[in-house]
Amino acid sequence: MARRINWYRYASPVSFYPLAGRMFPWFAVASAMLAALGLYIGLIVAPTDYQQGDVYRIIFVHVPAAWMSMFVFIVMALYAVATLAMRARLPAMMIEALAPTGALFTVIALWSGALWGRPTWGTYWVWDARLTSELLLLFLYVGYFVLRAALGHDGRSDRACAVLVLIGVFDIPVIYYSVKWWNTLHQGASVSLTAAPRMAHLMLLGMLLMALAAWMYAIAMALARVRVIIREREPMASAREAIA
Repeated sequence: MARRINWYRYASPVSFYPLAGRMFPWFAVASAMLAALGLYIGLIVAPTDYQQGDVYRIIFVHVPAAWMSMFVFIVMALYAVATLAMRARLPAMMIEALAPTGALFTVIALWSGALWGRPTWGTYWVWDARLTSELLLLFLYVGYFVLRAALGHDGRSDRACAVLVLIGVFDIPVIYYSVKWWNTLHQGASVSLTAAPRMAHLMLLGMLLMALAAWMYAIAMALARVRVIIREREPMASAREAIA
């Protein structure tokens, strides 16, 4: 008879620590392989766009980074709910582990968008609704870092940071719907769950592969970082590693 896995035990940081170590290499390797394939398709195989030329290839980095900047914050908000509802330590640690990766993707999205905007709009930056709301998201990530550094790593600071994340998550629908709510320079979504894609299949494949690579990277980095956080906040994890 197959042995049932008690997933509830992994809600404990000390129990989750070795599991995170075992999962990290798989997600890291998957990220590298998907990124290599996605970049090959996006930069070499995909055809040149008839309107934008080769400058459009920035989207293979820009779009996945923009998606992940929002998605990571949404996941942080889910962990924030768990932190406040259950007063558990691991969800707060996962928020702390995810935040640097989310901030990195936000910086990449803004930077790559500026590179795309220069030849397309004639300027690196405009106070467009989507660009401004994405910049606000970066400030929310930075605000989390500042609040965490100021309050430390106890239960009170975990709850305060969780509240900040829950307040900040309301910026995500503003980013997503900004091109529909306001008259903006930023183009609408090229990929939608409710409509057919408005790009060549090879372009779409390359972008989706890069999005999966970014997703795997975010998970891998969160797993690696949460192990460091657990070792700092849970001495028992370090003791178990030393025994092993």
